[in-house]
Amino acid sequence: MHSTQPPALRQDAKVIGLIGIGHGVSHFFHLILASLFPWLKVDFQLSYAELGLLMTVFFIVSGIGQALAGFVVDRVGARRVLFGGLGCLAVSALALSSAQTYPMLLAGSMLAGLGNSVFHPADFSLLNKRVSAARIGHAFSVHGVSGNLGWAAAPLFLTGIAGLSSWRSALVAAAFIPLAVLLLLVLNRDALRTDDPRPHTSPAAVAASNSDLFDFLRLPTIWMCFTFFVITALATGGIQSFSATSLRALYGMPLVWATTGYTAYMLASAAGMVLGGFLASNSSRPDRIIARCFIGSGLVALLIASGWPAPFMAVSLMAVVGFGAGVAGPSRDLLIRAAAPKNATGRVYGVVYSGNDIGLAASPLLFGALMDTNRPAWVFVCIGAFQLLAIATAVRVGSNTAKKAVGKDKQLLPA
Repeated sequence: MHSTQPPALRQDAKVIGLIGIGHGVSHFFHLILASLFPWLKVDFQLSYAELGLLMTVFFIVSGIGQALAGFVVDRVGARRVLFGGLGCLAVSALALSSAQTYPMLLAGSMLAGLGNSVFHPADFSLLNKRVSAARIGHAFSVHGVSGNLGWAAAPLFLTGIAGLSSWRSALVAAAFIPLAVLLLLVLNRDALRTDDPRPHTSPAAVAASNSDLFDFLRLPTIWMCFTFFVITALATGGIQSFSATSLRALYGMPLVWATTGYTAYMLASAAGMVLGGFLASNSSRPDRIIARCFIGSGLVALLIASGWPAPFMAVSLMAVVGFGAGVAGPSRDLLIRAAAPKNATGRVYGVVYSGNDIGLAASPLLFGALMDTNRPAWVFVCIGAFQLLAIATAVRVGSNTAKKAVGKDKQLLPA
C-alpha cells in the first residue's frame, strides 16, 4: 500500500527534525560550564567573576565565529559546516573534562564557542533551501523550541551525572551527545544536501562574485536586524542570568519559587514558539507580530519590576513574558529571511545572529552590576525596556522589506 502522505511533507518533516536536534545540542552546550559552576568553583578555587568570564569568552568567540561562519556556509555548503560544528563541540567537552588549570578551562570554553558559532548560519541556510515556503514558519518554530529544550536538558543531565560521579565524568558523557547527533546527520546526509552542481566559471566571473561577497553589508536592513538581536539578547541574558535572583530580592520569595518563575518563562516560551509558527506562516508582516508580542511582554516585565503583584502572581507573570517572547521567535527569523539578499543567506544569518552572542556576552556584566548595587527592580526594568526598544528596529525592517516587495510587484506589472 502506498502512503498518501505528500513527499514534500515527509521531506520537510525530516529536515526540520534533523536540524532541530542539532540546534538543541548547540543550546545544550551554552550551559555546559554554567551547570557545573558549583564543582568548578571548588576544584579550581575560582571567583564568581572568573566563572562569569568563562561564559563571556564562550559568547565572544561564538559571536565572531558566527559572522565568519556565514561566509564559509555560502562558500562550501551548510552541511559540511554543520558537521564540523558538532565535531568541535564533542572535542571541546573532552578538552574541558581533562582541564587541570583555569587557562585550560578558558581554552575549552573558546573551543565550545567556536563549535557553537556555526549553527545559526548553517541551520537557517539549510531550512531556507530544503523546507517548503508554506512550512518555513513551522520550521523556525521547531528550531526555537529545540533550542529551549537544549537549555532545559543541560542542567539536569550535567548536574545529575556530576552528583553521582564527578564533573569530569559529566563532561565526558556530554561529548557523546554531539557525536551521536553527528552520526545521525551523516546517515541522513542526503536530506541536508544543498550543494547543487556548479558550472565551470571563468576567472572573470569568480572575481566578480568575490567583489559582491560583502555587498549585503551595505544594506541598512541587515544592520537593523543585527541591532534588533543585540537588544533582544540583552533582555534574554538578563532573564537567564539574574531573573531568579531579582525575584528573590524584590519579593522575598524562596529560591524554589524564584527558580519556578524562570522555569515557567522557559516552558511558556517554548509553547509560544509553537503558536508563533502558525501565526508567522499566515502573516505577510512578521514585524507586526513581533511588535504586539514585545509590547505585551515588555509591559508585563515592567509590572514585575514595580513589586506590586503578589509573589505567586509574579511567578505567573514570568510565564506571560516568556510566552510573548516565544510567539515572536518564528516571526523574527522570517523577518531576517525576507531581508536577506538571494544567495547570501548564510552570511546574513551569520552576521545578524552574531548580535545575539554580543548581547548574551554583555548582558551578565550589565545585570550583574545592577545586582551588585542592590537594584533588583532595575533588572526587570531593563528587560522590559529592551523588549520595547526592539520594536522600533523590527517595525523599521518590516516596513523597508514591505516597500521593496511592493516596488518589485510594480515592476512586474505590464505597462
